[in-house]
Amino acid sequence: MYFKISKRAFYNSLNTVARSISSNTPIPALSGIKIEVTQNSIILIGSNSDISIQKVLYSDDESINLEIIEVGSIVIEAKYILEIVRKIDATEISLRIMDGCLTKISGNNAKFEINGVKAIDYPSMDFSKPVNQFEIESDLLLKVINQTTFATSDKETRPVLTGVNFRAYDNLIECIATDSYRLAKKVIKIENDLNFNITIPSKCLNEIAKILDKECKVLVCISDKKAQFWIDNTLIQTRLIDGFYPETSRLIPISFDSEMTVDSRDLLNAIDRASFIKNEGVSIIKINIDEYSCTISTKSQEVGSSTEDLTFISFNGTPIELSFSGRYVYEAIRSLNASTITLYFSGVMKPFIIKNNNDESIFQLVLPVRTYN
Repeated sequence: MYFKISKRAFYNSLNTVARSISSNTPIPALSGIKIEVTQNSIILIGSNSDISIQKVLYSDDESINLEIIEVGSIVIEAKYILEIVRKIDATEISLRIMDGCLTKISGNNAKFEINGVKAIDYPSMDFSKPVNQFEIESDLLLKVINQTTFATSDKETRPVLTGVNFRAYDNLIECIATDSYRLAKKVIKIENDLNFNITIPSKCLNEIAKILDKECKVLVCISDKKAQFWIDNTLIQTRLIDGFYPETSRLIPISFDSEMTVDSRDLLNAIDRASFIKNEGVSIIKINIDEYSCTISTKSQEVGSSTEDLTFISFNGTPIELSFSGRYVYEAIRSLNASTITLYFSGVMKPFIIKNNNDESIFQLVLPVRTYN
């Protein structure tokens, strides 16, 4: 195996693939990046068994200056090859297998020799495309990820809640995330009339968000075992989370006693100011609203208290007083990315909904917190 390539293009591609590699994998070969050189391309593969990333670099792409001299394959420890390529001070580098698995990486006057692993020892990956497929604009996919993944659970006691549920029907996909205390729901339209119900790990979706650095169409392929995201010449494949996602529609109120429209920045800033006062590390904020005023307050026996009057745009319905997690509401409002929002209340201890007034495809739901003071 022997090739020459632009250092920047090679390093960026290695960095992308390395996102899927875990430092404590039980399979030694999976701590490395598989480099497979064909007659007209270089295929880079990284995986931690749950998430796999494949990047293909083609020799006809003039921007990467790829020259393939000899085909072959090798697996090199990810942390070593990334560090070597990053530190070589050259615009072009070469990589060549010298003897067995000994690999020489050079550029300008710098030369490194590093022991690799035979490619045959790397676990085989099935990158075949599932039948269920649809296309989505990268900016819309990024919105879906940013507006849902933060509401997933970080506890493994209920693994299915650590992912985002995607349910397709009637040319729509409902994307729902919940940790049992809050819920995010985003609905998108697709051209294909598909029918599936899957849960994708939020960790994978967050890695996809980091790779979506330009406007393009993303091909999404779904089976009952895996999901694939094709972004140009990069493929991200993830396993799905087993188990039935809970029925969340019964949690969503259908009628409301009152609603308040407010400038989102004003409410975010008020919550932020109140959030430094915590009880056992948690910020619990009380809101008291009627047709004349809105008061946000918080108090702690150890720290003290704060009170702030908030100016709202409009209020309709019966007065209400309830408490909520400052972090949950702050994250929900920020994800909506709206100048004005409306909060819909259905009762003191019932979930309340936060909506973007200009986007009906998304809403956030938060459960109130019971307080005794």
